[in-house]
Amino acid sequence: MIMKRFSSILLAALAAPIVAMACTGLIAGRNATVDGSVMITYSADSHSLYGSLTSTPAGDWQPGDVRQIVDWDSGKPLGAIPQIPHTYAVIGNMNECALAITESTWGGRPELEDSTGIIDYGTLIQLGLERASTAREALKVMTDLVAEYGYYSSGESFSIADKEEAWVLEMIGKGPGRKGAVWVAVRIPDDCISGHANQARIHQFPLDDPENCIYSSDVISFAREMGYYKGEDKNFSFSSAYAPLDYGALRGCDARVWSFFNRFASGMDKYLSYLENKGGEVMPLYVRPDRKLSLRDMKDAMRDHFDGTPYDMHNDVGGGPFGSPYRYRPMYFTVNGKEYLNERAIATQQTAFTLVAQMRPNLPAAISGILWFGVDDANTAVYVPMYCSSNEVPECFSPENGDLYNFSWTSAFWVHNWVANMAYNRYNPMIGDIRNVQKNLEDQFEEEVLTIDELAEALYTVSEDAARELLTTYSCQSAEFSTATWKELGEFLMVKFLDGNVKSQNPDGSFVRNEYGLPTKVQFPGYSKEYYEEIVSTTGKHLLVKKIK
Repeated sequence: MIMKRFSSILLAALAAPIVAMACTGLIAGRNATVDGSVMITYSADSHSLYGSLTSTPAGDWQPGDVRQIVDWDSGKPLGAIPQIPHTYAVIGNMNECALAITESTWGGRPELEDSTGIIDYGTLIQLGLERASTAREALKVMTDLVAEYGYYSSGESFSIADKEEAWVLEMIGKGPGRKGAVWVAVRIPDDCISGHANQARIHQFPLDDPENCIYSSDVISFAREMGYYKGEDKNFSFSSAYAPLDYGALRGCDARVWSFFNRFASGMDKYLSYLENKGGEVMPLYVRPDRKLSLRDMKDAMRDHFDGTPYDMHNDVGGGPFGSPYRYRPMYFTVNGKEYLNERAIATQQTAFTLVAQMRPNLPAAISGILWFGVDDANTAVYVPMYCSSNEVPECFSPENGDLYNFSWTSAFWVHNWVANMAYNRYNPMIGDIRNVQKNLEDQFEEEVLTIDELAEALYTVSEDAARELLTTYSCQSAEFSTATWKELGEFLMVKFLDGNVKSQNPDGSFVRNEYGLPTKVQFPGYSKEYYEEIVSTTGKHLLVKKIK
């Protein structure tokens, strides 16, 4: 089956917007991964964003050509800037040079938003990908653009990575009438992991290490001018000055990064006091993991619900009768005059799309970069390999295939949402079947790309265009195959769990039937012991079975 697909792909080869507000980004340096890859992740978490994949071809431009700037979130025209002579091809959050850029919004001080700026955060990502081939080039492109044209958005953290290194850039504007931005960028050590999740993460930073830390010349002096900071330069914290913490930022934002660190680094319990706003040591920007991370580790980290930690979402009554790790919005609620919150995990139901950007060593850029792309909730998504040199978007990921108001059975976003929304209501019974199909697909893709790499490398020496065509065809076929398989999974779940029952299965996976073909051994599992106890505690004797005299 696999080789048949490869053969057809080889024969064929021879013959928009990135919108998000509440996102999570994880990072692993090249010496922190088992294969030497640099990896960054992203979940575009928005209640009003359709999960799709955009593609922009490379371009050659003439003097006088301009680039229109439109706000990524609202669609509002902001202005235009001159084009550069050549722009790179971009697919999603990665360009053809195996450069990847993602973000998470933290807002920060509202008085620093500049409505007169031209460059918004989403366009800034796109321009970085269009105009840079390395992470360091992207840092210069992005910071130069906001200095010249003004920064339209609120505070942002950006992950910027190529196959050599990864950086975190944090940026906020200066307010109306003050063009530009204040910012700091820190290189993540190669043997470390990092992350950001809607809260500025850079506190103190080195002032005299330009190889590993660069910053705007006025990042400290501007904070003093605005009354945000009064201490010595060496003690300055970017996060404290421009994004003061509140309890929600600790528990709903930094806690997500902590959960990622906690998976792979020992001793993370010492930061629990910090997360609970009880003082203690501030959680660092990066940590060294106890072991090297695999691609699978990064994917699974995006599926985290604080599993096995004090914040585990499976265990309290909010999970309902089937232990669901999901809490519908609003995040905050009030009982008897007191405000409470639901946990905010990395994996969340409102994700539009998610990715793991993998930049691998010792391969040509066109082959090195893989955007492992999925739609909807990362926990129930399938990460499909989209090579960075792909020049086409598969129909299942197309922005033109369905939207938030029009269901499409060929749209990966709608098919995955259909399956996920079934699982939210019967999580424990269904998640095992979902996880099996998910793992099988992702294992298959990880195995296949090794063969595709070899085919593409051999083809690359003959014809770069033919190699790109091979990679495009494989990426698109994998996405369509994954979506079709997920639709079959949804049909299976509907049959197996119809009306609250569970149809028994044989060892080969087929359903148990009697000699006449009718279902037998149908199970009626009901609810968990804890849920029945909760029913009794709230209803008293109302449902008690009484003996008839």
